[in-house]
Amino acid sequence: MGQLPDVLFLSKNLSIGDRMAGIAATYEQENRGRASLRRLMPVVERYAYFDHAAVGPMTQPAAEAIQTWVEQSRCHGDVHWPEWSAAAGRLRSSAAQLIHAKTSEIALIPNTTFGINVVAHGYRWNTQSTRKDSVVVLENEFSSNLLPWLALERRGVEVRKVPVDPSGVVSIDAIRRAIDSTTRLVAVSWVGYFSGFRMDLAKLCEMVHSAGAELFVDAIQGLGVFSLNSQEIPIDYLAADGHKWMLGPEGAGFLFVRQSKLEGLEPLMQGWGSLQMAHDFGNSQMVLKDDASRYEGGSANHVGQIGLSESLRVLLELGCNQKSNPIATAVLENAAKIEEGLLSAGASVFRARSSDRLDGEWSDLSGIITFNVPGMKPMDVRKKLLDEQIVVSVRHGRLRVATHAYNDQSDIDRLVDTIRSLNP
Repeated sequence: MGQLPDVLFLSKNLSIGDRMAGIAATYEQENRGRASLRRLMPVVERYAYFDHAAVGPMTQPAAEAIQTWVEQSRCHGDVHWPEWSAAAGRLRSSAAQLIHAKTSEIALIPNTTFGINVVAHGYRWNTQSTRKDSVVVLENEFSSNLLPWLALERRGVEVRKVPVDPSGVVSIDAIRRAIDSTTRLVAVSWVGYFSGFRMDLAKLCEMVHSAGAELFVDAIQGLGVFSLNSQEIPIDYLAADGHKWMLGPEGAGFLFVRQSKLEGLEPLMQGWGSLQMAHDFGNSQMVLKDDASRYEGGSANHVGQIGLSESLRVLLELGCNQKSNPIATAVLENAAKIEEGLLSAGASVFRARSSDRLDGEWSDLSGIITFNVPGMKPMDVRKKLLDEQIVVSVRHGRLRVATHAYNDQSDIDRLVDTIRSLNP
């Protein structure tokens, strides 16, 4: 499935009837997309699964591709290695397609943490002058997007942590106040892993660049659901693992480094895979690749890349990289229904939004919602939900729901009805 027709933005010259028919066609296409994805998710046969902000279940195509790899490896050793390597090439192409980048700007990595460390420690920081470089981060970051930057303090880089409102709403103005002439880089998560707050990357990127700094984005909680066009929003670096919203296995992800930034990011972890003559093992010439794959180093996690490639193919066919896409629409609609249902069941619900009223594009919301059941410990509630085969997680003393597009009303009803039974 390609990009949805722009029926919601039809010319004013069309009749009301034509407009309504166009809107109905869009909803029908969106519902088909949701149903198509659900049919490819074996997890729905048992669970109402709402833990995508932790680890998402794999699609059936990913599982089948991995099973094929297992049999090939078990029975044939490395005979099928060229096929596995070709799958890695397809993943690189799909990752580029996902964020509208060049394949030369994509490195395949084992996880988001690895990609963040490539940028944090490969960046050519100035620590010799009296005005040492600084990096700006958010104080409520997941540890993977905080610890690598804090480690730079040992090298003399100043790390500035921006306070975040207890609601989880991130102020771009607060980030701006932390930047000065020494600031080389700003590192943020696109979507907060706990709050679910989604940054306006277009405004943030414009502000960071106008202040003379560069922007790194941890995109693991956004990609697979929300579209990001790196040509329209010129972020400098991005990393994401595929095991959450992209519905792939753990241990496979990608790093984006804008072409113009490659020479400023030293590949500290070099190996045979970093070289232009990667398979000429007797070649003593140390000539690095001229694209982002120079950061990959050594042997690839082919099984993980094969699985992620298949799940990403499914999501791209559903248009997850398009501005208006049924994946994002379904996730946000599900989240709104969950919020309403949990409130009606007596739960205390928390969603980070910059205003109390949803705007037309839900621009700062995501599929992540946190809640508590009055009078009950979150871990006890989680256990009771799991007894009913409803999967959520607990973070920072709250239950966290993270819904995907394939979740449907039956999943939501199971969650809400169970919470209602706990809070009569």
